[in-house]
Amino acid sequence: MDNILLIPATLWRKARALAQKLWVRVLAMGLLSILSLGLTQLVEIFVPEHVAASMSGASADRLLDIIATAMLSVTIFSMTVMVSVYRSSASQWTPRVHRLIMKDAVTQKTLAAFIGAYVYSLVAIVLREMGVFGDDHALVVFWLTVLVLAFVVWSLIRWVLHLQTFGSLLHTTRQVEGITKERFQERLRTPCLGANPLTGDVPEAASPIESRQSGYIQHLYPEGLNAVADRYDVHIYLPKPIGSFVFLHEPLVWVEGEVSDEDREEFTSLVLGHINVEDLRDYDQDPRFGLIVMGEIASKALSPGINDPGTAIDVITRVGRILSSYSGHDTRCKAHDDGEEDESAEGSGPELERLWVPPLDPAELLEDGFGALMRDGAQLYEVQHRLQSTLDGLMRHPDEGLRDAAFDFAALALRRALHDMTFEPDRERLLASVSTRLRRHVEGE
Repeated sequence: MDNILLIPATLWRKARALAQKLWVRVLAMGLLSILSLGLTQLVEIFVPEHVAASMSGASADRLLDIIATAMLSVTIFSMTVMVSVYRSSASQWTPRVHRLIMKDAVTQKTLAAFIGAYVYSLVAIVLREMGVFGDDHALVVFWLTVLVLAFVVWSLIRWVLHLQTFGSLLHTTRQVEGITKERFQERLRTPCLGANPLTGDVPEAASPIESRQSGYIQHLYPEGLNAVADRYDVHIYLPKPIGSFVFLHEPLVWVEGEVSDEDREEFTSLVLGHINVEDLRDYDQDPRFGLIVMGEIASKALSPGINDPGTAIDVITRVGRILSSYSGHDTRCKAHDDGEEDESAEGSGPELERLWVPPLDPAELLEDGFGALMRDGAQLYEVQHRLQSTLDGLMRHPDEGLRDAAFDFAALALRRALHDMTFEPDRERLLASVSTRLRRHVEGE
């Protein structure tokens, strides 16, 4: 069991998730500062005696006092700014963007640098008072403190520059677009997380494994799941995509194959241990969540209290840019369509042959990104015109699935807009701006 949990790919995914947490960065920087002080004892061995005695301990003490005094104030100020930005972004744009801003790398690195420098100065002062760093061996400590000060100044400059846009609408939409595009590209490079595409129903012979808690499927460790299936000679099916909500005792996983009664409990624990079910959705492994957040930002901008159609138009463009890279064509699957490898076909089949995961659905992607603003901006010609223009571009996409989904969504959006728009000239202009095929399709219904 332990070997399955220690699969390198699984460990890498867990490590990447931990690296995005603030406390991990702060802890790492604090340990690094303590380690650096310990290394000074080794460096001092190679410093000649007359050179080490050329620097007085009072010089290092003054620098350490400056760091200890300044870093506490700067850290408190930075945390105050961070909390205020978190709250304002949640109230102005959408509460779902709050968790993304909490993972802002520049903010976390800056706070870690400040706290790490503070820990360094405190430990160094304590060691000086204990006599570990005597006056005759203060040279290395002095120059190490100078390097720490330079690092603090550099972090402070980067933090000030970052504050110019931190929490603003432009910075927030760029952050959401960036993380969504990154996760979207990851999914396209590894369709179905490296597993087989589950496009039909689960086999009738498969038996369910129920969820032990209610929540969203936040994260999967597909390599570990495939290893579990390989150990017990079964096939594992996950009909619910990442981001879906499951209830307590609802079937979460389906297993095709026989598992002995004495191994059933261990097998179930292993499978559920590779599926994280939490109370909130997360951007990692879930590009659809990023599209939903972008749609919520546009919807919030269209509310009467804000009345900012320009933001909605900007979001439409960003979502269209993300979806333009979509591809439902998986060359790996050609080699295993009939269950046997076809050497003449392109691709080498799924990497995880015992695992089945549903692929991304282009219709759901369009609904996630454009659904809310299609409804809330139905009366605004500018918003609907940009939406139709973006969908028209997606209707010329090389992927047939995305083309068809974009046409169906464009027809739905056009019907809603024509129904909600009360100004006849706007209705006529919108109809004139769409393609002849789409106009005939809507008018013919």
